[in-house]
Amino acid sequence: MFTNNSLLSKLTCMAAIGFLSLGLSVSAQAQETLTIQQAIERMLQNNLNIKRAVLNVSSAAVDLQQSKAALYPSLNANVDNNLSFGRGLNSTTFQVVNQKFYQGNGSLSTSVDLFGGLSKINQIRQNKILLDAGNSNLDKVKNDLILQVVTAYFQVVFNVELLKASKEQLLVAKQTEEREEALLDAGNKTVADVSQAKAQAATAELNVTNAQNQLTISYLTLSQLMEMRTETNEYTVVAPTVQDIAMAQKVFNVNDVFNSSMMVFPDVKLAALNTKAAERGIAVAKGALTPRVSFGGNIGSSYSYLLAAESQNQHLFDQISARFNQGIGLSLQIPIFNGLQARSNVKRAQINFEDFKLQENLAKINLYKVIAQAIADLRAADSRYSSTLNTFNAQKDAFNVIEQRYNVGLVNSLDYNTSRTNRNKAETDFIQAKYDLLFRSKVIDYYLGRQINF
Repeated sequence: MFTNNSLLSKLTCMAAIGFLSLGLSVSAQAQETLTIQQAIERMLQNNLNIKRAVLNVSSAAVDLQQSKAALYPSLNANVDNNLSFGRGLNSTTFQVVNQKFYQGNGSLSTSVDLFGGLSKINQIRQNKILLDAGNSNLDKVKNDLILQVVTAYFQVVFNVELLKASKEQLLVAKQTEEREEALLDAGNKTVADVSQAKAQAATAELNVTNAQNQLTISYLTLSQLMEMRTETNEYTVVAPTVQDIAMAQKVFNVNDVFNSSMMVFPDVKLAALNTKAAERGIAVAKGALTPRVSFGGNIGSSYSYLLAAESQNQHLFDQISARFNQGIGLSLQIPIFNGLQARSNVKRAQINFEDFKLQENLAKINLYKVIAQAIADLRAADSRYSSTLNTFNAQKDAFNVIEQRYNVGLVNSLDYNTSRTNRNKAETDFIQAKYDLLFRSKVIDYYLGRQINF
C-alpha cells in the first residue's frame, strides 16, 4: 500500500507527465508537415541563385529587343544656342563684327544602314539563341538545386528514423541495466554484469546524442536550401512508404535513360545552345569585313539677333524660313585595313565556336558517365538493401532467442550484450540501405526529368 505522501507524490508525477505530454502534443500539432515536393517548391520560390538566373534571362531579353531596334532608322534632333561677345561672324550679313549677338541653330537628322554584311540580322539571331540559353541556364540552376534539396530531404528522413531506432535501443539498454541491478541486489548477478549493462546503456545514450546532432544539422541544411531562417525545427518531413521502396527496385538500361535524358536534361541543352550562339557569332564577326552602305538625310535652320542693333534684326520666322536647309546622302564604307581587328575578331569567334563544341561533347560524355554511375549505384543499393534486410531479420531473430535464454539464466551477460549490439548494428545498416535505395531511385527520376515525390 502507498502512504499518503507517496500517493501525493505519485499523483504529482502523473500530473507532470500529463502536462508534458499535452505540451508535446500541442508542439507536434504546431509543426508543419513538409513533403519533398513542397520542399522543392519552397526552394524554387526563395532561392537567391534562381532569382539571379531570372535576372540574367531578363537581361538577355533586353539584348534581343535592342538588336531588333538597331534595324530601325535613327532620328536625332540638335539645338545649339550661342551668345557671342567681341569680334565674330554675323550669320545674317556674313560680316565680321565687333558686337554682342545671339545665334541659334536647329537640325533634325536621320540615317539607316541599307547593308552591313548582315551583321545586325545575325546579331538578332544570335541573341534569340542566347535568350533560349538563358532560359536553359535557369532550368539548370533549378535542376542542380532540386538534387541538393532531394539529398538533404532524404538525409533528414534517414536521421529521423535513425534517431527513433537509437531511442528504442536506449530504452532497451536502460531496462536491461535496471534488471541487472535488481538481480545484483538479489544476489543473482555480479558487479561485472552490471558494469557491462551500464556500458551498453552509455553507448546507446551516446548514439542517441549523435543521432540527434546529425538530425539537427540535416534540418539546418534543408532549411538553408529553402532559405528558411529557423533556429528550431518548425516542420516535420514525410517518410516514404513500403510501396515507395517496392517501386525503387527497378532495372534501368543505361542507353535508354541516357537517350531520354538527352531530350530533357538542361545541361546538355544549354551546351548545345551555347554552341549554336557561338556559330552565329562567327557570322556577326564576318559582317565587319564587308562594305557598309547607309542612307541619311537632314533638315535645319538658324536664327541670329544683334543685341546692340535691334533695328537691323530680321523677324524670327523670316530668318528660319530664309535659312532653312535640307539634304540627303548615300554613304559607302569599304574596310581596307584596320589593324587586322576585324579578321582577328573572326578568328576569335571561330575559336570560341570550337571551344563550345568541345564543351557540348564533354557535357554529353559527362551525362552518360553520371547516368551509368547512377544506375550502377542503384543496382548496388538494391543488392545491399536485400542483404541488410536479411541480416537484420536474422540478427533480430537471433537476439530474441538469446534474450529468452538470458531471461532464464541460460546465457551470460557478455553473449547477450554481443547479440544485442549485432542486432542494433544490423538495424542501423538496414535503415541506411533502405534510404540509400530510395535516394538512388530518385536520382534516376531526376535525370529522366520526372517530378520527384513520394
